[in-house]
Amino acid sequence: MWVVAAWLLSRTSVPSLHLSGVDEHSLFSEAIIRRTARYWRGVDVLWLTGTVASLGALVILVWRLPPSIRGMGLGRISTSIVAGIVILVTLWFVSLPFGLASLWWDHHFGLGPFDAWAWLNAQWAILGAEVAAVMLAIVLLVGYAGRWPRGWWLAAAPTIVAIAAAFAFVEGWIASSGTQRLGDPQLRADVVRLERAEGVQGTPVRVEDVSDWTDQVNAFTSGFGPSTHVVLWNTLLDGRFSRGEIDVVIAHELGHVRSRHIVKAIGWSALVVLPTLWIVAVATRRRGGMADPANLPLAILVLALVGLVTLPLQNAVSRRYEAEADWRALNATRDPVAAERLFEGFAQTSLEQPNPPLLDYLWLENHPTLMQRIVMAQRWQERHAGQPK
Repeated sequence: MWVVAAWLLSRTSVPSLHLSGVDEHSLFSEAIIRRTARYWRGVDVLWLTGTVASLGALVILVWRLPPSIRGMGLGRISTSIVAGIVILVTLWFVSLPFGLASLWWDHHFGLGPFDAWAWLNAQWAILGAEVAAVMLAIVLLVGYAGRWPRGWWLAAAPTIVAIAAAFAFVEGWIASSGTQRLGDPQLRADVVRLERAEGVQGTPVRVEDVSDWTDQVNAFTSGFGPSTHVVLWNTLLDGRFSRGEIDVVIAHELGHVRSRHIVKAIGWSALVVLPTLWIVAVATRRRGGMADPANLPLAILVLALVGLVTLPLQNAVSRRYEAEADWRALNATRDPVAAERLFEGFAQTSLEQPNPPLLDYLWLENHPTLMQRIVMAQRWQERHAGQPK
């Protein structure tokens, strides 16, 4: 049943396409290929050292924190909340230098200003929601383990999925708070046309001002059902991209809406959470199980390791959905030339590697490579040659 469900969730509307065999040197200059490679070497180092530092901090917490937790003298739930806060604050402070170093690295390569305060302000809303979700999950896990010491993970899994679905639903409104209406009347008309082509009429498309902390371009879809919103970063509208290229981005995000990718992501979480919680249950059983709040550091370490090991699978699923959104954007805009120009521009505006190394592709790339996206546009054009735009 798990395999069948995974197969159904992984299915997309993209036809079988041959996306390899095109040399990046035919589309990108040697200078930009070298520049993106230098930038990503730094990104790799920061990601690797940050990951090692976080895992090392968790190992130390597993070693040193349990005696303090057992000595708190509070109830099981209250103790678990305090322990969870200590763990999250520790991990946040450990990751902070690497986040600031990443911000400086982007600034060094001309991808945005080095404004640490603006960057921190941009993190607060996300951090608050994450802390609330983690605290709620901790309380549930410890509470369920106290009631069902051996089978708590069977009861906790559907509850965790329900919480994830609720947060994903509410996030549609949270992520769009503070955004603005799309100002350009031509782009607003394009949104109406593209929504009709995608079959998702009435989806709000908003603009978020991120220019205080980055010059990179991005857009995202959040929420599902009535909370669905598409948000464009205002850097996409600063004149570096043509109207046709912006339309491709809008159509891409509307393609996510049309394909219900956020709902499918919740489906994936339902498949992943059960075996993950079982692993946590096995890992903590000899120490008294999850009913003992002192085992929270070990549980979070196990979760971090499982997440790291399964990251290539998560990225592979994400790349499939991003490829489907690209294909739907091509069908909606019928402008493969604009799509090619857009993806070529990402090498300049975000220093994305046209053809990243394998390890980067597996662990850090949750989108198809620029070459894969460009070749997809070419394959679409070949299939639709001679048809009216």
